[in-house]
Amino acid sequence: MIVTFGLLALFFAAVVWVLHRNRTVDQSFTDYAVGGRSFGARYQAMSFLNTWYPGSMFTAFGALSVTAGVMSFYVLSYSLLTVVLLFVLARPVWIWGKTYDLRTQGDLFALRYDSRHIRTIAALIGIVSGLPWLVLGMQALGNLFQAMSLGALSFSSSVVVGVVVIAIRQIWTVRMGMRGVVISDYLQGIVAYIGGGLMLVGLIVWLVVVKGSTLATLDPKMFAIPSFGSKEGPLYLFALMFTGALGGWCWPYIFVRLFTADGVHSLKKSAALAVPLTLFFGVALLLFGMLASKIPEAVAKPDDVWFIVSEQAGGLVLLGLAGVVLLAASMGHTDGNIQAYGAQLANDLVGNYVELDQKRMIVIAKIGMLLLTLLASWLATLTLPALFSLAVLAYQGIIQLSIPQFIGIFWRRGNRQGAIAGMVVGFVTAVGLELTFGGQLPFGYGLTSGCFGLAINLVVYVVCAYLLPHSVEEQRRVEELFAIVESRTEGLPSATSQNRPIPV
Repeated sequence: MIVTFGLLALFFAAVVWVLHRNRTVDQSFTDYAVGGRSFGARYQAMSFLNTWYPGSMFTAFGALSVTAGVMSFYVLSYSLLTVVLLFVLARPVWIWGKTYDLRTQGDLFALRYDSRHIRTIAALIGIVSGLPWLVLGMQALGNLFQAMSLGALSFSSSVVVGVVVIAIRQIWTVRMGMRGVVISDYLQGIVAYIGGGLMLVGLIVWLVVVKGSTLATLDPKMFAIPSFGSKEGPLYLFALMFTGALGGWCWPYIFVRLFTADGVHSLKKSAALAVPLTLFFGVALLLFGMLASKIPEAVAKPDDVWFIVSEQAGGLVLLGLAGVVLLAASMGHTDGNIQAYGAQLANDLVGNYVELDQKRMIVIAKIGMLLLTLLASWLATLTLPALFSLAVLAYQGIIQLSIPQFIGIFWRRGNRQGAIAGMVVGFVTAVGLELTFGGQLPFGYGLTSGCFGLAINLVVYVVCAYLLPHSVEEQRRVEELFAIVESRTEGLPSATSQNRPIPV
C-alpha cells in the first residue's frame, strides 16, 4: 500500500502545487464563473476532456467493453459527435457570451428567449439531472481506493476514503472557481487521457503478446449489436448515440466550456485537438476491455478490469499509476460539476430574483459549491440501490434542453412559450415513460424515453413558434441578436455586468 497510496499522494500534491502557483484574485463574477474568458485551445481541449470523461470510464465503460464487446463503442461514437458539435456552436455562443457577459447556460436561454424564468427552469433541470451522476462519480472512487489498498479496505470504507479525498480537493475549486478548474484540468487531462492512453496501449500489447488475447480469439458474441428480435430493439444503438451526442452540450458543466475560451478560433482549435485525443483514448480503452475479457479475474469482476490487468502486467507500481490515472479523471469531472452548479445557483437561481453585487455573487457561488460538495459526499456514503436508475432517468431529462438550445441558436422563429412548454412537457414525458416502463419501452423498437420526450418537445416548440408569432418588438430584438453573430468579430467589448441586456 505504501507504493500505491504514495503515488496517489504525490499526484495530489502536484495538483495542489499547480493551483497554488496560479492562484489569482477574481475581480468579478465573470472571472470566477468563466475564468475571464481567457483560455487558449490547449487548455480548452484538456478542460473539455477532463470534464467530459469521468473516472467511471475506466470502471463502468471498461466493464461494459468486457461484457458487451463492440456495443461499448457507442460511447466513443457520441463523444466524437459531441466534439464535432463544438464547431457548430462555437461562433454564436461565444460571441453572444462575450457581447452580453453570459456566464451560464441559463444566461443564454434568458438572452435568446427574453425570459428570466426560463433561466431558472434550465438551471433546475441541469442541477437535478446532474446530482446522481456527481454522486456516482464519487462512489466510483470506492473501486479506486479498494484496489489501492490491495483489498485491505472494504468497499464501503473505500467509498468514505474516496469521498473525503475528493471533498478536500474541492477546497481549491471553491476558492478559485473556473480558473482553478481549467488550470488543474490541463495537468489532470494530460495524466488521464495521454498518460492513461499510453498505459492502455502498453496493456493491449501485454494482453496480445503475453496472454495471447486477440480479436480473433474472442467470443463471437462480443461482436454482436442489437437488431430485430433482440431484447434491446433495432433502434437502441441509434438512440444511445443520438441522445448522447445531443445531451453532451446540455450538461451545464460542459456547456460552460463555450464561455471560458479567449475566442472562437480557440474553441474550434480545441475541438481539432480533442478529436484525435478522444479517438486515441476511446479506442484504446474499449479495445483493452474487449481483449481483457480473456482474463478470468476480469470477467469475474469487470468493474475492476483496469486495476486487475494493470497489477498483473506491472505489479504494484503499474497498479499505483493506474490509480493516479483514474484519480485524475475523477477529479476533473467532479470539479467541473461542482463549479458549474455553484455558478448556476448564484447566477440563475438566487441572483435571478435577488439583486446581488459582484462580491455577493461570488460568495453565494462558493457557499453553493460547499453545500453541494457536502450533500453529494453524504449521499455517496449511503447505500442507494436505485442511484444508477436515477442517473439514467436524469439523462433522459437533461436532453430536453437540446430543443430550445440548439434550434433556438439557429432558428429565429422560436419563442419563449414554445421553449418553456416544450422543455417541461418533454421532461415530464421522458420521466413518466422511464418510471412506467423502466427503460424498456414495448412500443419503442429500442428508442429510449428521452427520444419520445424530444419528439413531443420539438412538436410543442414548432407549433408555438407558428401559432404565437413574435411581436414587432421581439422580432426586432431577435434579428439584432442574430445580426451580431453574422457581422461582428471576436475582438469586441463585453457588456458590463451591471448593464447586461438580458432579463434580470
